[in-house]
Amino acid sequence: MLDLEAELLARIAAGDTGGPLRELYDRYERRLYGMGIQMLREPGLAEELVQETWLRVWRSAARFDPARGSVSTFVFTIARRVAVDLWRRPSSRAFAPELPDAVAIEARADEVLLAVTVRDAMSSLTPAHREVLADAAARLRIPLGTVKTRVYHALRALRRELDDRGFLL
Repeated sequence: MLDLEAELLARIAAGDTGGPLRELYDRYERRLYGMGIQMLREPGLAEELVQETWLRVWRSAARFDPARGSVSTFVFTIARRVAVDLWRRPSSRAFAPELPDAVAIEARADEVLLAVTVRDAMSSLTPAHREVLADAAARLRIPLGTVKTRVYHALRALRRELDDRGFLL
């Protein structure tokens, strides 16, 4: 069964843009704005990022495939593209010469998208699995988020190595 957010997105794709779009917007608006501030360092551009992201979510809702990822990943992937587009737009840079370059914006967007993806994946773990990660963070004396990210990258690397050796997972 689809989760609530996936159901909302399916309703948007089917043409119901009232309640479902508002509900998803309410769930993501603050996080998207925060992402915009972090990446673009300009409140006006952060607001534009939120609005343009929702326009694109509405237009592309039919392309969402729950087998490929969560609604959160879908939304933040769109937001990443919007942030890069906003940064590349000449009028975005005219008033703020201290903004980072486009490569830095893309790197920061990738970091945010990775954090969202890891957080999404972590929420699907059992409490026992989450406890193991918390214990690892305590023993290593590093933040839990760092442990999560390292485990994520380690498992991806392990999967690639096993795949290269002919062991498909």
